[in-house]
Amino acid sequence: MSDNETAADLSHLHPSARPIALLPVDERLLHVRADRWIGYGRALDALDRLEALYSWPSKQRMPNLLLIGATNNGKSMIVERFRRSHPPTSHPDREEIPVIVMQMPSEPSVTRFYTALLTSAGAPIQRRHWSIAQLEQYVLEILRTIGLRALVIDELHNLLAGRGDRRREFLNVLRFLGNELRIPLIGVGTHEAYLAIRSDDQLENRFAPLVLPQWDDGPETCSLLASFAASFPLRRPSHIATPEMANYLITRSEGTIGELTHLLTDAAVAAIESGEEAINQQTLLLAGYTGPTERRRLFEREVV
Repeated sequence: MSDNETAADLSHLHPSARPIALLPVDERLLHVRADRWIGYGRALDALDRLEALYSWPSKQRMPNLLLIGATNNGKSMIVERFRRSHPPTSHPDREEIPVIVMQMPSEPSVTRFYTALLTSAGAPIQRRHWSIAQLEQYVLEILRTIGLRALVIDELHNLLAGRGDRRREFLNVLRFLGNELRIPLIGVGTHEAYLAIRSDDQLENRFAPLVLPQWDDGPETCSLLASFAASFPLRRPSHIATPEMANYLITRSEGTIGELTHLLTDAAVAAIESGEEAINQQTLLLAGYTGPTERRRLFEREVV
């Protein structure tokens, strides 16, 4: 096969995927199963908002952002992309970490939050019996030393797991950090995270909500499916960017990009292993994917 024939045969793929489509099966399967970034419109808009906050001049009342969406709908992928665009840099006397992405502890206590934040900054607690005031000052010292410019708190909805007094105490911590460090705070979570922030008038005014809605069978989904089809190293075209196929895929994956990615990945694996080399009705049926509702039913059936 000549180079021109190969290029023509793989013209349905993104240029970066074409050489991978010529690799042996095992190597192609590794690529299919790896995480991939698809720069769809909603994600790019969210990244633009995050970059605007990152570049915001320091002032007393910094704007914040609350990235809201259903579980498995692309929030974590967006903030990880943001973090990677601002990697740590080493200096002779210190390491600079401009963006920290941490996870809100399952129990929202101030001590556990500060401990998780220090661990994310690579600075574990050195003394076990610090008071909260001492811990707080140590945290501020570390975050100033590393030159933190944006703090992302994932799973912010875990805040609702605490009692009312714990929640109020933690909301005060968020307000305190924003005021002291003069950096933007980015909260990430489900709709419950918005409810938690709404309980504090001052924080609600500072956290602008950005919602990632669930997907439907509209044109944006067709564009997303075309990007997926071009990224998988399959040797035949996958005709999935149609309203009919979008409706089928969104219904089966229940409208989140994480589930959709899982379904398409399983179908791409089936396409390679079966020799079909395209995502179509046959390989979608061969895919070992089950949607969230069906998984819950299977689990409930097993435990009864």
